[in-house]
Amino acid sequence: MIRSGSVWFFTPSNPKLTFGGMEGEPKKEMYDLLPVEHCPKSFNVLPGAALENILKSVQESGIGFPLFVKPEIGGQGILCRKIDNEKELKEYHENTPVEYIVQELVSYPMEVSIFYYRFPDRPKGVITGFLYKIPLEVTGDGRSSLLELILAHPKGKNRMEELEKAHGKNFNSIIAKGEKYRLSHAANHNRGANFIDLNEEIDDKLISLFDKISHSINDFFYGRYDILCQSVDDLKNGKNFLILEYNGCGAEPNHFYDTGYTLMEAYKEILRHWKVLYKISRHNHKKGHKAWPLMKGVKFLKETNKHYKKMREAEALIK
Repeated sequence: MIRSGSVWFFTPSNPKLTFGGMEGEPKKEMYDLLPVEHCPKSFNVLPGAALENILKSVQESGIGFPLFVKPEIGGQGILCRKIDNEKELKEYHENTPVEYIVQELVSYPMEVSIFYYRFPDRPKGVITGFLYKIPLEVTGDGRSSLLELILAHPKGKNRMEELEKAHGKNFNSIIAKGEKYRLSHAANHNRGANFIDLNEEIDDKLISLFDKISHSINDFFYGRYDILCQSVDDLKNGKNFLILEYNGCGAEPNHFYDTGYTLMEAYKEILRHWKVLYKISRHNHKKGHKAWPLMKGVKFLKETNKHYKKMREAEALIK
């Protein structure tokens, strides 16, 4: 902040994303810029929209049930839900006070995240983290109830309140041997997901793919891609994958979770990324993308915090 002369020095990092993608950016900004062939089918819904119009859009878009919903401005898995039928969509819509996205439920088996940055004056970028993200789930043994499996899970047992709300009706069900029961559809660390390090898979082929995407947009320079894919090899070959989200400069370099980093090593990794963020932001500033004025950022964050408060209140109402 001192060296750049701006509290919001990071806002030029991704010039086409509100606040650089640090906080409160609309997801439509991202989807409008990403290659359409690499994004899931989706459409936006405003609070108060007629349910029959939403159902009509579900059919006309070719999305169908089951589907996925998430807030247009959000994070941390809040208000993200898998919707199986019209009844569940009606309940979600009636209790959600913010604009949200209806999206196809992608069937690819792997969810991965890739942290990528590229200096604006260089043709080639850098991938600093590649993770396989496994959402919170339990595996049946043919004898134990869902509740027993959750209580035996190292992360699940600590999330009983939210899991009872979402899955309580199935707590007494016996899960078949080998069957995986997904407890959360948000592969976020704060939703209990487990991360597996794939850094050994980072190579020129993978970097070239994201260089191509970065150059096609020409304004995504620092952030994390969350992706569903058929396999790592397919992803490297540019096929059978969809980009769920691009998280801008507010994205966490999450590859130090569950992967053997010490606390000090994690701090060093964060600081290393913030130095890169500073350099990219300064470069774009010199190209004419000025940092936000102080009060513009203050007002924006106040409005964003009000928005998140409404989301958290709604989260408590929806199963």
